[in-house]
Amino acid sequence: MLRLAVIVLLLANAGYYAWSQGLLKSWGLAPEEQAEPQRMDQQIRPETLQILRVNPGKTSPSSSSGTSPSSSAAPATPGSSSGTATASSDAASSSSPPPTPTESAECLQAGVFDERQVEALRTAAANLPQGSWVIDPTPVPGRWMVYMGRFEDQETLDRKRAELRARKVEHDRAGGTLELGLSLGRFASKDAAERELANLATKGVRTARVIQERPDTAGFTLRLPAVTDALRPQLEVLRTAMAGKTLRNCG
Repeated sequence: MLRLAVIVLLLANAGYYAWSQGLLKSWGLAPEEQAEPQRMDQQIRPETLQILRVNPGKTSPSSSSGTSPSSSAAPATPGSSSGTATASSDAASSSSPPPTPTESAECLQAGVFDERQVEALRTAAANLPQGSWVIDPTPVPGRWMVYMGRFEDQETLDRKRAELRARKVEHDRAGGTLELGLSLGRFASKDAAERELANLATKGVRTARVIQERPDTAGFTLRLPAVTDALRPQLEVLRTAMAGKTLRNCG
């Protein structure tokens, strides 16, 4: 039985070999030839194929999504990514509105005002936009004078002036309630006035003395921190209350 199976297997192998080599072609038994003419016949009329041009600007989203996986999965090169970023930034800059120029503003101030004047100024400034003005305390220090007088009459005053000119001592009229008298110097502190008095004594001035011409007083300054072209015409309401003082740059 085993011998019969071996014989059948050998005959089958011999038959397949003869068939694959075309030895049985005369009997109508041969494999189908795959020569080049047969392959060309199996193609789908390649001469009828046409290449269509696609306008990138009119490509629909569906056509973009229908691209081949190989093209969509292709990594972007550094040059293409930078070009895309540049194009995006250019588009954003061209579509964004131009920046609005910042309106220039300057700080102005006026003063010093006393307590009576500043009340009138506050009333007038209330007509300005809220936050556009502020009143800053500005104390006015006292003033001291080296003083000669008060003389009995104009003749005595003139005689003293002649004596001072002879000693080359500078002087002027004291003014106000200190007439008839002479001022030999005005100073911001009492110590400075007393030093000048001692200096005058070396020049032969004996009857002068140090007095306080003006005590320390409260003062106030009007400050407008941001005056724009729109605000400037509104400042006209302050003119009367400013008592002849003018606005100047802060600093």
